[in-house]
Amino acid sequence: MQRQNHPIATEDNVASFQLTSFHFGTPVDGSAGDAATKAKKVYLQASLHADEVPAMLVAHALKRELEKLDAAGRVKGEIILVPAANPIGLSQVIHGAPFGRFDLASGVNFNRNYKHVAESLKTSLAGELGPDAHANAALVRAHARRAVAEWQPKSATQELKKRLLSMAIDADIMLDLHCDNEAVLHLYTGTPLAERVQPLADLLGAHAVLLATESGGEPFDEACSRVWWELAEHFGDATPIPLGCVGVTVELRGENDVRYDLADRDARAILQYLAREGVLALDGLDPLPAPLCAPTPLAGVESLEAPHSGVLVFLKTLGEQVAAGDAVADIVNPVSGRTTTLHAGRAGVLFASTAHRHLLRGMHVCKIAGSEAHRSGSLLSA
Repeated sequence: MQRQNHPIATEDNVASFQLTSFHFGTPVDGSAGDAATKAKKVYLQASLHADEVPAMLVAHALKRELEKLDAAGRVKGEIILVPAANPIGLSQVIHGAPFGRFDLASGVNFNRNYKHVAESLKTSLAGELGPDAHANAALVRAHARRAVAEWQPKSATQELKKRLLSMAIDADIMLDLHCDNEAVLHLYTGTPLAERVQPLADLLGAHAVLLATESGGEPFDEACSRVWWELAEHFGDATPIPLGCVGVTVELRGENDVRYDLADRDARAILQYLAREGVLALDGLDPLPAPLCAPTPLAGVESLEAPHSGVLVFLKTLGEQVAAGDAVADIVNPVSGRTTTLHAGRAGVLFASTAHRHLLRGMHVCKIAGSEAHRSGSLLSA
């Protein structure tokens, strides 16, 4: 294992930050080589939204196990682990409360506005590709690394985003570990990646796998993975480009689900997935559990909001299947006595909710993952 420290925003007379990454196995150079024997590069990061703490505990468990596997020579590719991906967000505290989702300097979500390199690669790769998909993949990775290197950050947060993306842009597998406010475990990934991601969903016990070809806002996972299917569509079958990166956002339940047993269970599931992908040599593979869900479109998520202020009382529990028309929650105004029952507009699984129990009008209540797409445009919450 090697530890690397990455200084962020090191100007005189202002605050500076340090990002730390841990590197296991042997660096993968990304050259074409033999597709059958190519070692894979894996990038894992935790708590890009810095107040989403469960991910950091899972990263701690992963680091402990990866150190042992690396010392035993069982890492067959390269694994980069960033256990606390947002030192800027970790430093943001307002009146004693952590505030790690948005950059206070700009108001921008830390998981938005990553450089999407596909457009520049459509130009730089023109005339360079051939009939060998594996050789084409090596070219895509080389051009993607160069495009990220050319990104000129204009703020400390952009500098952090560039550093993170520079480590992940050429990865074969990228897992971005988050959590929701209150939730059961669920995943976001690209529609073309559904089959590749299903074993991870099964091992983790995901209650929802949400698919999109473009979710909007340029989140980190799509900065790594979406480039591949966009380039494949652009260049066509004569110059085949594979799905070179399995990019997944893993939502590790809710913000308060910080427990050793959960972290150890999640870390084991991730290691088992990496073993199935040929990156780790483990003594044995756990049998795949039965799926808890089938993938559904991100555009099929229904979000319920409070119609007026009041106390939130849930009538359904997280992870429960609801039918169209089912009563999900009540909003009770304790002064006027007005009580409004919120009903599901569509069938699906109740997978995420707010942790607040007094809401103002228009505030978020919960999300239900349905099987039929009914939304368009930007599909992610702020």
